[in-house]
Amino acid sequence: MILPGAWLGMLGGGQLGRLFTVAARTMGYRVMVIDPDRVCPAAAVADRHLCADFADRAALAEMARTCSAATTEFENVPAPALDFLARDIPVRPRGVHVAIAQDRKREKEFLAAQGIVVAPYRAIHHSADLADAAVCDLLPGILKCSRSGYDGKGQRSVVSVQEAHTAFNDVGGVPCVLEKRLALQTEISVVVARGADGATATYPVAENTHCDGILDFSVVPARVSGAIADEARSLAMHIAQCLDYCGVMCVEYFVLADGGLVVNEIAPRPHNSGHYTIDACATSQFAQQVRVLAGLPLGDTGLLVPAVMVNLLGDLWRCGEPRWTTVLQNHCTRLHLYGKSEARAGRKMGHYTLLGTAAEDCRVSALQIKRALEAAAQTVAQNEVQAAYA
Repeated sequence: MILPGAWLGMLGGGQLGRLFTVAARTMGYRVMVIDPDRVCPAAAVADRHLCADFADRAALAEMARTCSAATTEFENVPAPALDFLARDIPVRPRGVHVAIAQDRKREKEFLAAQGIVVAPYRAIHHSADLADAAVCDLLPGILKCSRSGYDGKGQRSVVSVQEAHTAFNDVGGVPCVLEKRLALQTEISVVVARGADGATATYPVAENTHCDGILDFSVVPARVSGAIADEARSLAMHIAQCLDYCGVMCVEYFVLADGGLVVNEIAPRPHNSGHYTIDACATSQFAQQVRVLAGLPLGDTGLLVPAVMVNLLGDLWRCGEPRWTTVLQNHCTRLHLYGKSEARAGRKMGHYTLLGTAAEDCRVSALQIKRALEAAAQTVAQNEVQAAYA
């Protein structure tokens, strides 16, 4: 076991790296972060921030000398950087796991090889691949870049072969996956943790609603049948076992209109849809990430109270700081801001979680707060426009 007082390394200084750092420092560890952004969110809370590229050998060597173990906050960190660190210290998850999740085609091939249902798809490497007659069976569909896509980026909805060609050209002709659009009942996710000893634990199932490809809010426990929830948690553990995974991972699912379950994608790290665990579970996903990295026994994943997590996007800042009294006047809310220096449309700036005794009541109250925040921002914008023309 790696005990408090030791140094832990984090590749990535975004909000997930920041929340990991807060959890680690609360438990008595010291944290070194590598991130090329001088004002990344984790820099303000880490013990040391190495402002360097993730592939910078000197920075990686410094982390390996200083830290007892290392992890990552996102799957687009270069897998070779993790392999480099793994020559000297434990790295969880390993580079091979990140490499699988970095590429949609490779990820789908891995899942299908384990007998896990994924949406019908076809790899698109060249325009000629869209000329195949089988492509028509995947329409209407979604063309997704194989690499570097997240929060709806690098994705285009297409309903015809011509639209697919246009979308492929729009993304620069990079390798893509054309995925059939399915009739959905809802979307859910499960955060799973697996230790080096093979011990595995799952968190309660989250029901997720997206807007423009970005997670809008999550309801926990998910409003799905017990059978679907059990299957989702069981599949998440099965995937972690098949990977021989060590770390925290999220598995996202489509629940079909007929009740079937399809794996959408996996994320080899804590996940936005798991933020509710900070306030609503015995052990947060970030404290669990620390425990797995340090070789400690897994923490209790039990849900203490129902919860709804709502993302706060940069759109709310378009006319200045949002009116936080709207959130904080409700004694059941917990506000988390990520300390980002610049607000942009669609950028995740923070979240709030509303706790209660019933998931549906939490959902209603959380969305009332969300609408009030949006209305306040809209009012400020209208007032500024009127003032400009006065």
